[in-house]
Amino acid sequence: MSRLQVVSGKGGTGKTTVAAALALALAREGGRTLLVEVEGRQGLAQLFGAEALPYEERKIAVAPGGGEVFALAIDAERALLDYLQMFYKLGSAGRALKKLGAIDFATTIAPGLRDVLLTGKACEAVRRKDKAGQYVYDHVIMDAPPTGRITRFLNVNDEVAGLARFGPIHNQAQAVMKVLKSPETAVHLVTLLEEMPVQETADGIEELREAGLPVGRVVVNMVRPHHLDEDTLRTAAGDHRAGVARALSRAGLGGARRGGLAERLVEPLLAQAAEHAGRVELEREQRAVLTGLDLPTYELPLLGAGMDLAGLYELAKELRKQSVTE
Repeated sequence: MSRLQVVSGKGGTGKTTVAAALALALAREGGRTLLVEVEGRQGLAQLFGAEALPYEERKIAVAPGGGEVFALAIDAERALLDYLQMFYKLGSAGRALKKLGAIDFATTIAPGLRDVLLTGKACEAVRRKDKAGQYVYDHVIMDAPPTGRITRFLNVNDEVAGLARFGPIHNQAQAVMKVLKSPETAVHLVTLLEEMPVQETADGIEELREAGLPVGRVVVNMVRPHHLDEDTLRTAAGDHRAGVARALSRAGLGGARRGGLAERLVEPLLAQAAEHAGRVELEREQRAVLTGLDLPTYELPLLGAGMDLAGLYELAKELRKQSVTE
């Protein structure tokens, strides 16, 4: 299992939820997982019912089996201060630059620099070892930008390495890309069984492959249950008013007389059945598209009670059951 798990997906597909559930699933049996947020939305804090995450690695949950999940909201300006101290020993000078607004100016006029800092901080956590020479974290999970921006976000260090031909910036960019394009990394895409998210997933996978970035799995999120079997679905497409009315009457829902309760229930029941049948057919078509992508595909259920901490643990359990963590 790759040590850096990057989770992306079209907006609204629940990529942050999947990233959090994956972190819980990977932290089983005493492991340590770092969950990284790079977009400044504090979505992870909301999911775990915690206060806004600071720019520090903080334990946010305990996984089944005693594993620990830590979380970090990466701030580009603070990451730049770390960078200046690490490579140029400009700790106090860097803080002075921040007060003058120079750091905010630099990260604003050069958006690529912001992405370099964000990916670099995550990769540093992947490589970090303790005094005994053991990795501090077994896995690092990145809640990454949406699918439409993920390839450029991850590949920005390649561009920087090409612009800066030598020196610390060049070396840092190369070190980051060495991690991002290695078997240590896997980029997972989250989708729904709907046409637009599936198409964006297919496009994203093509872009990632062209850039030489390692594509991992497709996770289909919020999958709704099928309430009707195949025969009933086919029946729902036809005109069966009389038969449905008689069945309702036999069930005790009013007599078969014209205008009775049974007859009044026929139209809404048939409409719901037809809508369900149409949705099932659409989902079947989208599953076929995902199958054609030639990637492992996993499905997570739609939780009727909404998403909370208990729901995250339930999704983590489902991921382990489907062997996503192996």
